[in-house]
Amino acid sequence: MTRDLEMRVGAAGAAVVGVAFGMGRFCFGLTLPALRVDPGLSPTGVPDAVLGLIAGGTFAGFLAGIVGAPLLAARRGPRAPTTVGGVCGVLGALVVVLAGSPPVLALGAVLAGSAAGWVWAPYSDVVAALARPERRPRLISLISTGTCAGLVLVGLVAIAAGSQWRAVWAAVALCSAAAALLNLRWVPPVPARQIAGNPVPWRSMRAPALYAVVYQAGTAVAFTYSAEVATRAGLTAAVRPLLFVIIGVLGTAGLFTGAMARRFGPGRVAAGCLAGIAVSLLVLAVGDRSPVLALAAAAVFAPGYMIGAAALAVWTAAVVPADPGRALSGAMVVGAVGAIVAPIVVGGLVAPLGLPVLLVATGVLCATTAAGLRFRSR
Repeated sequence: MTRDLEMRVGAAGAAVVGVAFGMGRFCFGLTLPALRVDPGLSPTGVPDAVLGLIAGGTFAGFLAGIVGAPLLAARRGPRAPTTVGGVCGVLGALVVVLAGSPPVLALGAVLAGSAAGWVWAPYSDVVAALARPERRPRLISLISTGTCAGLVLVGLVAIAAGSQWRAVWAAVALCSAAAALLNLRWVPPVPARQIAGNPVPWRSMRAPALYAVVYQAGTAVAFTYSAEVATRAGLTAAVRPLLFVIIGVLGTAGLFTGAMARRFGPGRVAAGCLAGIAVSLLVLAVGDRSPVLALAAAAVFAPGYMIGAAALAVWTAAVVPADPGRALSGAMVVGAVGAIVAPIVVGGLVAPLGLPVLLVATGVLCATTAAGLRFRSR
């Protein structure tokens, strides 16, 4: 791969991942306070249990994309799933814009959420096919960190839109279409790879899979309820999107994931990320007491979230260098269980237990897992 082609692939991949993850996958949590009370969806408001179910459903869509991506890549090459992801992002966001009831809202949010599952893992195979081995960790980190740009963009759009949450989702549809077209133009077709007789060593994948489950659970809860906590803290609709901007800006630390993994090992980097996410959830649990605390939780969360995502891609590529896309997909399939279950459980228990208690419980889970991974990585 020439340096020019490498930059084009990195830029297109960062754009596609940035829109699918930074915008489509987490836009529901950002707009949750506004759509909760929108009479255009429900005259009496959308209940917490329903919102939690929809949030979990978006991650179920993510799981569907993860499962479908390697199957399509095996037939049409790894660029094909990234195109499907762009289409899902466009159509899902448009359905949300036009939603007049919670079921239609759920349909669109789930479809938009599936885009992230379709696009991320295939880029590991694209990079493996086109880049020199010594350049791959850096390129994977660049593509994964594209999420930061998506978070900043959706945050700025939300600030401009105020309480007009449908306008935010319209921007997601537009950006999904633009990223998909850029991907088709700058990423060359890569033939499907046959890996017959070279199965993934799933025993070696146990630690990355465990990390993926807890990481996905922690980040899903944080993204789903951070705007809700900020609302309780007194942040207005015009200010709340700063949470996403903060995460996007500080999350650019993910660009250094490749170098960190080479120095400390991807397992230790992943453990450190979980510890950071745990601290952020504990701060978020008391975030409704002060706007400063709510914003501080986002600042603490950002590096752990973004480095953690890139670390999973680098880790699985190191464990299974012959088939990095399938290895990452496997870890993500298992991890998606945490992303699906966590928001549903939290949404169902908010009324009897309160959101702060559930945020603390999720933080403790992340901290305990981080300690176990750190011990294992000695």
